[in-house]
Amino acid sequence: MTAESRPDPRVGMVVTHRRYVPYSHAHYGGSLVDGAYVLGLFGDVATEASIRSDGDEGLFASYSDVQFRAPVRAGDVLEVTATITRAGRRSRGMSFEALVVCRAEPERGPSAARVLAEPIVAVTAEGTVVVPPPAT
Repeated sequence: MTAESRPDPRVGMVVTHRRYVPYSHAHYGGSLVDGAYVLGLFGDVATEASIRSDGDEGLFASYSDVQFRAPVRAGDVLEVTATITRAGRRSRGMSFEALVVCRAEPERGPSAARVLAEPIVAVTAEGTVVVPPPAT
């Protein structure tokens, strides 16, 4: 097997972060959080994936697709994952998923919450990160 035909070991690498969504980020009625909040989390997880795969933070270049599938609310705990799907010479394709794994239940009390039996897929996306050329 030649170096060109060998699969890139970076492809398939997964990085996951978990984050509590504070009430200070509620932007709309019903304690809804704006979509930009999750896109910021995707940037954070992409940065770690770039550091792990290339030793550089990289630079987020673009999203090719973003799907807001379910609401994110203050009091949620999100699990945000980036998976490297493609490794070019200087670009990395990544897929992203944000799952709600815990949710506040204010109807039971001001600090009540529960772990969800089945996580809710809140946001998915595809994007590209670029990294500087390797030092020669």
